[in-house]
This record gives sequence, C-alpha cells and structure tokens, in this order.
Amino acid sequence: MSVLHVVFKVDGAEYALPAADVLQMESYTGATPVPGAPSHVAGLVQVRGRVIPVVDARARFGLPAIQRSLDSRVVVGQLGQRTVGLLVDSAREVLKLDPAQVKPPPPLVMEGARGFVKAVAQVGPRLVMLIDFPRVIGEETPDGDGQR
Repeated sequence: MSVLHVVFKVDGAEYALPAADVLQMESYTGATPVPGAPSHVAGLVQVRGRVIPVVDARARFGLPAIQRSLDSRVVVGQLGQRTVGLLVDSAREVLKLDPAQVKPPPPLVMEGARGFVKAVAQVGPRLVMLIDFPRVIGEETPDGDGQR
C-alpha cells in the first residue's frame, strides 16, 4: 500500500517524511534565538498561536549555511506529544511511495549520514532519502523527553 510523503530539499538533495507525521508547512520568516541551545536549533517560531522549536536541517546535516529565501520552509512535524519544526531549503511536493520503491540506504550513506537517513526511495530517475525524524531533531534520547 502506497504511503504519502512530504518531500523537501536541503542543499539540492531530496528528503521525505511520512505525511502522517507532518502537521503543516510554513514559510520561514526567521526564528527567535534561544540562548544555550545546540547550534542546530535555529530558535523558536510561532505557528498558529503555538511556540515551537525549529531545527535547521542544514546545520544538523553539517552543511554550510545559506541566505534564506522565499522558498525556505518550516516542515512542522509531530513527535509524540511534541511539535517541532524542521527548517529546509524548499518543500512543495507530496509523493506516494510504494514500499517496493523504498530500500535500506547503502552502508557508506549510513555511516556518513549519522543515522539521519533510514531509507532511500527510487522515484523514476530521482532518489529521495527518508529521514529518521526523531534523530534529526535530536530526540533520540531513551527517555524521549529531550531533557539533559
């Protein structure tokens, strides 16, 4: 059975999250920095009256920062009780992925991506990487609450 995914771009590469985990996509107009937050946390933004943290996908993936543009988006995802935004270069596509299209990533990708990529989907000539959302936003702690 095909599963809908939200596709977004970071540094020219395409990534995806299951649409069921995505609440919405918002334009990015800047975030309020949080003192002492990890460097990959862009800050806080307001989304429909809620204040949510935003993780910068470029910083998290070890990519150079860029000037944000009108294409920049915050992909707002739900993780258990938490709502977290992922700042990406662009996001404007929803794609149906058949399980047959989805394969484990090659070992070299697994090592280099620090576990951020959990699968790769072939969509015609395109390769779309499925990300491990909890790991990308830094929620892979065993207790799941992110407290230090």
